[in-house]
Amino acid sequence: MKKSFSSATFLMATSFFFAALRLCAQTADPLFKAPPAGVQSVWVSPENPTGEKGQGALTNKGEKGNAFFIIAPGETKSILDMKGAGIIHRMWLSGTIGINPEQRRAVRIDMYWDGAKKPAVSAPIGDFFGIAHGLIARYDNELFSSPEARSFSFTIPMPYRRSAYITVTNESSTELWLWYDINLSKMKTIPADALYFHTYWNRNIKTTPGVDYVILPEVKGRGRFIGTNIGVIGDSLYRGTWFGEGEVKVYLDGDQKNPSLAGTGTEDYIGSGWGQGEFALRYTGSPIASKEQDIYAFYRYHIPDPVYFHTACKVTIQQIGNSDKNGLLKMKAGGAIVTPVWMLGQDGKKTTQRRLLDEHNPPKLEDENFPVTSTNFLRSDDVCATAYFYLDRPENGLPALPPLQLRLYNLKTAVWEKLKPKE
Repeated sequence: MKKSFSSATFLMATSFFFAALRLCAQTADPLFKAPPAGVQSVWVSPENPTGEKGQGALTNKGEKGNAFFIIAPGETKSILDMKGAGIIHRMWLSGTIGINPEQRRAVRIDMYWDGAKKPAVSAPIGDFFGIAHGLIARYDNELFSSPEARSFSFTIPMPYRRSAYITVTNESSTELWLWYDINLSKMKTIPADALYFHTYWNRNIKTTPGVDYVILPEVKGRGRFIGTNIGVIGDSLYRGTWFGEGEVKVYLDGDQKNPSLAGTGTEDYIGSGWGQGEFALRYTGSPIASKEQDIYAFYRYHIPDPVYFHTACKVTIQQIGNSDKNGLLKMKAGGAIVTPVWMLGQDGKKTTQRRLLDEHNPPKLEDENFPVTSTNFLRSDDVCATAYFYLDRPENGLPALPPLQLRLYNLKTAVWEKLKPKE
């Protein structure tokens, strides 16, 4: 005679099964496991620029004689040149970038894998380390940190099979004093399915209303979108209104007109709601959120919620704001082109939504029946973003880093003179 398991017995067995899995995971903690054969720990810094075994702290008879490099304006400095296979785990850097906003946007970092002619990573150094506009703030998340708003770190695995080459180029007007430390493992081989780390940075100083800002242009191949940090400088024509109703869209593996993944709003994408204040969590945050000046810098990293792609990926965000009727009329009187696309109204005691783009005769702002409450409208702002992703090849085919003039445009008056870096 066959025995049948009751639902209670099944739940108990399942509970024991997952408890056993957790116990196995704990006992398999690699912290106490013996090192794999052939793996070598390497630190690269000005005290050992090549990372060679037994070659650290040689200058000044070992008494800290070469702690940093001085990089002149216009100079490019190689800070890592490794041959063979390995994985970069961490990088820390500090210096004049901690106190100089121009350098945080003008200094660029480039990373090349396996002898590629074009860099997989090419970004302003401050943006690369997770914060836009040449700003710095205290934050600590899963990928990046600036614990006291004086330095930057990343903890991101970056595999390479034949070589890794990293440069820092000082395109600022002043000397760059650079302290750095790159921690990696050298090994004979890396896993066959290991992907290469990439970034893409761009800025649009005046986005087009109704046209989504492109965080990541379509990239071909197999990989994973890791996330992005975004910077917004609100157009003065919209001052005093909310910028962040735009939805993030992720187009995967052949998506054309419509994306597979779509959010519900900008602050929603980073796990906030009803506006956006300052916060910094493991995977989402907004280290800068100035409603008074309409300046924001925020991030989301898809670590616990992976975004995989098999043939292609593209990521965008809509350019949509929100205000009430009085705010919209004020903007229009100030010269702004205001195009409402959605609004909330009252039908008796019931709240109703009107999708104005779907209507043949949408109400005009001046109409008496136009609501005085929430209205979404198309807007234009100054937007920049750094996209992070893994790809199955060392080159990504995306446009090169924009020139210095675009990277620095108007930041001194629009941001730096209005927001002092946090002490």
